[in-house]
Amino acid sequence: MTASASEPEERALEAALRPKNLDDFVGQQRVRRQLSLVLEASKIRGRTADHVLLSGPPGLGKTTLAMIIAAEMNAPLRISSGPAIQHAGDLAAILSSLSEGEVLFLDEIHRMSRPAEEMLYMAMEDFRVDIVVGKGAGATAIPLELPPFTLVGATTRAGLLPGPLRDRFGFTGHLEFYATAELELVLRRSAMLMDMKVNSAGFAEVAGRSRGTPRIANRLLRRVRDWALVHGIEQIDARGASEALDMYEVDARGLDRLDRNVLHALCTKFGGGPVGLSTLAIAVGEETETVETVAEPYLVREGLLGRTPRGRIATAAAWAHMGLAMPANAVLAAGQGTLGFGPDDGDDQD
Repeated sequence: MTASASEPEERALEAALRPKNLDDFVGQQRVRRQLSLVLEASKIRGRTADHVLLSGPPGLGKTTLAMIIAAEMNAPLRISSGPAIQHAGDLAAILSSLSEGEVLFLDEIHRMSRPAEEMLYMAMEDFRVDIVVGKGAGATAIPLELPPFTLVGATTRAGLLPGPLRDRFGFTGHLEFYATAELELVLRRSAMLMDMKVNSAGFAEVAGRSRGTPRIANRLLRRVRDWALVHGIEQIDARGASEALDMYEVDARGLDRLDRNVLHALCTKFGGGPVGLSTLAIAVGEETETVETVAEPYLVREGLLGRTPRGRIATAAAWAHMGLAMPANAVLAAGQGTLGFGPDDGDDQD
């Protein structure tokens, strides 16, 4: 099968794995309970649901929840994203074509342009936008009434949303990383849909390497499925899952090749740090943004990397995970560092 033929199949499989209602959605108990109440109250009142803002790291189910909201309200769903709306006219075109009760999902809503953002204020509050016709002194604003709709905004960086926009959402839900037991439930459902035979130990092995993220868990499960298919294995156990994921360079703590390269460079080339982010990125042959946004958050969350005003440092846990002896000067540096993104984090200079 060619790559072009397999891509639609993978997308179709990913869509099939998405739960279709709140009852099938695993995890996020608090958000699910609150959102269910909001939707049920809207149906009782016979009105469109309040605007919903979903925040949290990638892969936790924000897009899936937007689809579920539309399904629960028996309404059509329109999908767009912040980066695609760079002018107020782009947003006006989308809003003017909405039907009554439709759900508009804007992914990465914090990346919308400021003019479009300001137009959205009035649309969310009054279901109206002003279309400016002409330029200069002869310009006139023509009010355009909009049918009631529900906006679902998703963001991975809620702090970048301006207060006026954030305040116009009737419900705000923050999605947390999943526990291993919750990921096992996600994997069991996915395995059933993919007609895979996996025992409990196999599920636990995959879940433990999934970084608390359902999207990663499902991706790893598909790779384990491929490995089992090629090797003619009918039922996957912990050993089989481990061998498959080791081949794809995902270790027992969920670290991939990039994560380990960052830790290895930090420990062996820079003595555990501190070292500037751009220097570290050059050492592993990656862009600075890739190291900062892809590898660093998980390494910090796992307590393997620390951030200090002077740069990044490897913790004692990082040295142990890499199987390296921690020198005395690294012990001192680690003792002076912070594991989070606290107020003492500066933009380290090289």
